[in-house]
Amino acid sequence: MTPPKFTTLGCRLNAYETEAMKDLAAQAGLENAVVVNTCAVTAEAVRKARQEIRKLRRDNPNAKLIVTGCAAQTEPETFARMTEVDAVIGNTEKMTPDTWTGLAADFIGDTEAVQVNDIMSVTETAQHLIDGFGTRSRAYVQVQNGCDHRCTFCIIPYGRGNSRSVPAGVIVDQIKRLVDKGFNEVVLTGVDLTSWGADLPAQPKLGDLVMRILKLVPDLPRLRISSIDSIEVDENLMQAIATEPRLMPHLHLSLQHGDDLILKRMKRRHLRDDAIRFAEEARELRPDMTFGADIIAGFPTETEAHFENSLKLVEECNLTWLHVFPYSPREGTPAARMPQVDGRAIKERAARLRAAGAAAVSRHLTAQQGRTHSVLMEAPDMGRTEQFTEVRFATEQPVGQIVRATIRGQDGHQLVA
Repeated sequence: MTPPKFTTLGCRLNAYETEAMKDLAAQAGLENAVVVNTCAVTAEAVRKARQEIRKLRRDNPNAKLIVTGCAAQTEPETFARMTEVDAVIGNTEKMTPDTWTGLAADFIGDTEAVQVNDIMSVTETAQHLIDGFGTRSRAYVQVQNGCDHRCTFCIIPYGRGNSRSVPAGVIVDQIKRLVDKGFNEVVLTGVDLTSWGADLPAQPKLGDLVMRILKLVPDLPRLRISSIDSIEVDENLMQAIATEPRLMPHLHLSLQHGDDLILKRMKRRHLRDDAIRFAEEARELRPDMTFGADIIAGFPTETEAHFENSLKLVEECNLTWLHVFPYSPREGTPAARMPQVDGRAIKERAARLRAAGAAAVSRHLTAQQGRTHSVLMEAPDMGRTEQFTEVRFATEQPVGQIVRATIRGQDGHQLVA
């Protein structure tokens, strides 16, 4: 038996779902197949998906080639037209056992070649839970999928559908199993994490979930939250930040820009002062808090003055880990129809943002000199602090364990212990 090969493009949630698909494909007995889990976040992501598909077909001339993921969901016809592709599967269908049973049949008939239904009609999150996805030290738990917001640059709601939450009891049970398996850190992940609970009875908030996990899983050493929308942070999450040392002091903020006019044109729900105020409040509650952030350079109509406000936000919010995205128009989004910024200006502004990010990392690394951290080991010689900073060790440590280490230096990218 030749097990299927999987290629994942895009986000951590896609990687999580690839692990689920591996299980489903194995249970269905799928053989001699290549599955590509695509990303649709930018036009460049779709181009890379097509490039990867052509390469995989050359490398696997006799395999069934199956395309799924967000790009398959948002533009199935693009991939159905590719001669390299045998089947196109939507984001809902990829998590359904019957889909994989059908794919495991002798061959895929023309009528089944495209299985992509209306993602907006989906009301529940597929609860195909993966116990242990990630490294041997850190596990990722999907608690939410989809997004109810319609930012003008973003195609993802059309790939993921509306927001759906996994019930708290299901999440807690899964985390208990992960702790029993020896995982020392769990990361809560989703498409729009701070919207968790809005579709559940009593409409609990993300902070309620965090407090419940920490209370009901007392043996979990470390809980981490992935990207959040700071304007949606609730009181209980702020309370957890202030009082729960097992909640790691690292938050990745979906900021996108630092200018109010551009934020309005993006159809974001916060203003720059909201972002600054949240960062100040969170750091007041937890002085060792560090922030990452997504920032787009060169959004349509962005002037140099608008961009400068994004650049200033790095210091005003005391951001450390920047994810900089040079804007590229995504067909089907309102922003693609707005007046575009010159490509050279976009590239130059993105470079300046990245330089500001590199300087912020350097300041952070320098400030850790002489401090003692609890480091979760990801490899024999590398682990991460509570703030998600990489630490390199001169001597090997047990992978998956949390070790106390004093920082004696840094090399510009990592701390040295």
